[in-house]
Amino acid sequence: MGRLRGKSALITGAARGIGLAFAQAYAAEGAKVALADIDIERASKAARDIGDAAIAVEMDVTQQASIEAAVAETVDRFGQIDILINNAAIFTAAPIVEIARADFDAVFKINVAGTLFTLQAVARHMIARGGGGRIINMASQAGRRGEPLVAVYCASKAAIISLTQSAGLDLIRHGINVNAISPGVVDGEHWDGVDAFFAKHEGKAPGQKKREVGAAVPFGRMGTAHDLTGMAVFLASDEAEYIVAQTYNVDGGNWMS
Repeated sequence: MGRLRGKSALITGAARGIGLAFAQAYAAEGAKVALADIDIERASKAARDIGDAAIAVEMDVTQQASIEAAVAETVDRFGQIDILINNAAIFTAAPIVEIARADFDAVFKINVAGTLFTLQAVARHMIARGGGGRIINMASQAGRRGEPLVAVYCASKAAIISLTQSAGLDLIRHGINVNAISPGVVDGEHWDGVDAFFAKHEGKAPGQKKREVGAAVPFGRMGTAHDLTGMAVFLASDEAEYIVAQTYNVDGGNWMS
């Protein structure tokens, strides 16, 4: 415990799921955490549940003004941002011939542009204050290979892996380590939506796809948000100082690279 004592973190998409688990783990390790989310009411409740170490900030990662305001509010409350986790993302699925431009635009606007411009805003703050920092992007096993029904989401997460490499190589001269985590299939409320996409396009019964993907994981089950927290803490800690531009699989053995 205490590996992040004295650090301040901004986590996007932190009102629920993986982002919330990261916020809880960081607070337990001594960090102050800003839970950034478009759902400010849910983020506020989550922050209250964590306690005095947490605050909620409203952020829409598709709006530059909202990104800038959330970063400024976090700096105002905490004095600085030492750690950023880019976690906000959405999912969609459809056969190639049925992909709607609106779905493509929405996924890339949140998953890719949202990550890039939040990273940029926080990196500018870190450079201006000096002292470096840690930026962790959320990739996915979907970014490692294509899938017949998940072309847009897979492409967005492949872009995150590439962006992590480019940003990592550029920003390390400022002492800012940029890395990524690549989860596999992670159970949680978001998987109800994912399961519904597959039920629609593959003709499966509700819950069938979820059971199938869980059974296919070499570890023997789907992951949980808490399975990812160890890597998130490690990459934010002083122990990861020499790690730059890498994407780490935390997926129960689904993908080897």
